[in-house]
Amino acid sequence: MKLGIGIGWRPEIADAVEALPGVDWVEAVAENICADHLPEPLARLRERGVTVVPHGVSLGLGGAGRPGADRLADLAARATLLGAPLVTEHIAFVRAGGPLTASPGLEAGHLLPVPRTWDALDVLCENVRVAQDSLPVPLALENIAALIAWPDEELTEGQFLAELVERTGVRLLIDVANLHTNHVNRGEDPATALDELPVEAIAYVHVAGGVEKDGVWHDTHAHPVTRPVLDVLTELRARVDPPGVLLERDDAFPPAGELAGELTAIRETLAAAAPAAASPAAASPPAASRSARSGTRTGEGPGERAPGTRPAPGARERVAVAQTAVLSSLVAGTPVPEGFDHRRMAVQSRALAAKRADVVAKVAPELPLILGDGYRPAYLGYARTRPLSGGYRRDALDFAEHLLIAGLPADDDARRGLTRWWQDRAAPRPPRRGARLVRAARDMRVVRAARTALSGTLPGTRSGRGTR
Repeated sequence: MKLGIGIGWRPEIADAVEALPGVDWVEAVAENICADHLPEPLARLRERGVTVVPHGVSLGLGGAGRPGADRLADLAARATLLGAPLVTEHIAFVRAGGPLTASPGLEAGHLLPVPRTWDALDVLCENVRVAQDSLPVPLALENIAALIAWPDEELTEGQFLAELVERTGVRLLIDVANLHTNHVNRGEDPATALDELPVEAIAYVHVAGGVEKDGVWHDTHAHPVTRPVLDVLTELRARVDPPGVLLERDDAFPPAGELAGELTAIRETLAAAAPAAASPAAASPPAASRSARSGTRTGEGPGERAPGTRPAPGARERVAVAQTAVLSSLVAGTPVPEGFDHRRMAVQSRALAAKRADVVAKVAPELPLILGDGYRPAYLGYARTRPLSGGYRRDALDFAEHLLIAGLPADDDARRGLTRWWQDRAAPRPPRRGARLVRAARDMRVVRAARTALSGTLPGTRSGRGTR
């Protein structure tokens, strides 16, 4: 299906999106749409015949656990409501812990990279097949940006994606900004990744802006698209004519004229990079891509385990232990697992806490008003050892409760305002010493359980079946 040039639909720029010329389609975050009715601006776009694709962010198909039936049903409902030709999600994990590790569940509130190992690939493929069976339309998966790299990975990004497509038939959503991010942060060449992945499986492409700080590229979706990102789009267009290309913007929204300018830059980049004429070489995938999809693994012959079979025994458990160790280090203050870059893990941890603070401020906008400049440092201090576990609204209440238990804020008027806010939403009285002890005990259980997951020898996510 040919989609054309699109833009990410967000409520903050709904009017601008409606008025922008030459927008063929839009993408909307699935979790931000009610299952039974559309926002009026989005409904108007649908009435005009504009295609709307739901883009999920919470399935966590790269996680050790199987995708939740409720989340799959919600995504399917959005696809049906929108009359969408496909749905998209991410190759990422967003939660860890739980029954597979006999530890409390942890939520990242963000997309985290899956280790490119055979165990993780096996688990991902089975999760994808579960999702495909539950959705009314085809599924496409997006490569993500990463601040951190897993040690002892067994495949490149292109090989990992090629194997995924070969086994499941899933389509790909290639984010060229994420390829650039991984080039800066992990030293991975975007051209090599494009050579290895099956470009004929691309459903559409994302283009987004970011910013570099202290040698780390942050995929913010809140800055203009840079020339290096457009250069990666040029590399992609030289290999394939993608069915669709979409501009993403999630924050710090510019005037409509600037959005139109970025869409123009994307169109011009695609036009300039288009091959003069199709050639037989351009019509077939590169040799590296064909080799990656052959099923051959280092140290073993092809077909040892046919695509489509279940993960090897214990694969989910090994992936679960490794992911829980990483996530608990990022959100619960447990030690950094062996082999990870401590500085990058610290950067990722701070980024998760900052994003969480931003989301809580949107979910409960009264808190920054009540606490003023003290909101952000107080929240970041709270989040350092208190993992997200019950959603952002619950987190906002827990944060307020944490402050009130500690006798904060020091300003009497602010403390009274916070007490009233908490009372309106949680209980008739602010928490007292008993609640404080219960809260502290719960927090300690989370940290102890995470440390238990780290004890002993961590085998990473290898299967134990020898080098592959």
